Amino acid sequence: MPDKAQSARENVLRLVKEHNIKQISLWFTDIVGFLKSIDIAPRELEGALRDGFGFDGSSVEGFARIDESDMIAMPDPTTFQILPWSPPATPVARLICDIRKPGGEPFEGDPRYVLKRNLQNAAKYGYTFNVGPELEYFYFKNNVDTETIDEGGYFDLTPPDIASDLRLETILILEQMGIKVQSGHHEVAISQHEIDLQYTDALTMADNIMTARLVIKEIAQRHGLYATFMPKPIFGIAGSGMHTHQSLFKNGRNVFFDKSDPYYLSKIARQYTAGLLKHAPEICSVVSQWVNSYKRLVPGYEAPVYISWARRNRSDMIRIPMYQPGRENATRIEFRVPDPACNPYLAFSVILAAGLDGIEKKSALVDPTEENVYEMSPEERQKRGIGSLPGNLFEAVSLTEKSALVRTALGEHVFRSFVQNKKIEWDHYRTQVSAYEVKRYLPIL
Repeated sequence: MPDKAQSARENVLRLVKEHNIKQISLWFTDIVGFLKSIDIAPRELEGALRDGFGFDGSSVEGFARIDESDMIAMPDPTTFQILPWSPPATPVARLICDIRKPGGEPFEGDPRYVLKRNLQNAAKYGYTFNVGPELEYFYFKNNVDTETIDEGGYFDLTPPDIASDLRLETILILEQMGIKVQSGHHEVAISQHEIDLQYTDALTMADNIMTARLVIKEIAQRHGLYATFMPKPIFGIAGSGMHTHQSLFKNGRNVFFDKSDPYYLSKIARQYTAGLLKHAPEICSVVSQWVNSYKRLVPGYEAPVYISWARRNRSDMIRIPMYQPGRENATRIEFRVPDPACNPYLAFSVILAAGLDGIEKKSALVDPTEENVYEMSPEERQKRGIGSLPGNLFEAVSLTEKSALVRTALGEHVFRSFVQNKKIEWDHYRTQVSAYEVKRYLPIL
């Protein structure tokens, strides 16, 4: 009797034949979160499913040096999907891959493997890590400036509305690809939109985010427009976040729920939240990894700056959504630091590691901060023990570099490559002369 893996491979081969697939794209992700693809003909698929498909890893950011460049892309047959936008006459399918070394062992620089390893750590306690992200993004007329395509705000719908039509088409495509969407709507800023993916396990969700980002861009491009996940593309208006709802399940039950707690949070949930609060500064460079990310993390635009938690206050770093009777499994915490340009495999890894550290150390959760933290004086914040997130990428990566937790969560290979990449990015940024500087200083200095 064939095992599950063999059955899954046979199912892929059957679907390729039934749908007359002309090409298969093998997807994987580099360390900074860019999607990579190797396209193969159907005749190569059976061998790829069995043995993997070789490629040059030295050409991929953070993967390997030239002297150790051979890598194997091993397709995960459970991720097979036909790309709905491919031409009907020449349909294309995709498979998401794990990266292995030539000997067959997992490659420690593969972000998907990093997340799998952290999920295995949670599984030792019997936990399944579930997440539900809110993907915010902008539509622009092109990719060279920030000319918007609508003047809407929160939940606006004013037909004819090109952007809303784009968003709806995107949601239908995602559903067609097996990615469940909870909701979609216009966000607070002009030309800014949000698609919320339905809660599921972290590995599936990381795969779904990589797919969703490509689908959002693909549909925009097919209408002559551009979609961007740049965290802060326009000065003076809200940037784009990826608020990440999360909880731990054990034996099909949400272990974050406790009906006797005022916030309906269990002891485990409180310890997990305490861990996330404690480690937030050192994981910040992973969940908000670009120079531009820190233009979003400023006061006044519903983005977190201070390390605090609460139920209703959207200025806090962690928000506890209101409990609804009968929906115990929906109990969760919302971490508001990540942005949609992060590498979701690495982001979920360090988030989980921080939360589990709080559980392992039985960390006590500080009192919530229901007041607006932005309006407090520095003295009041200091008195109440409310710390701050890093103010720029340099500060963030400096904290990450000293973090034993991040080093362990990412593994030595990814940790070193990621930190080096971010240092290079900061160095490139700090040596540039911006248009602001020319306008501000040239006439007076």
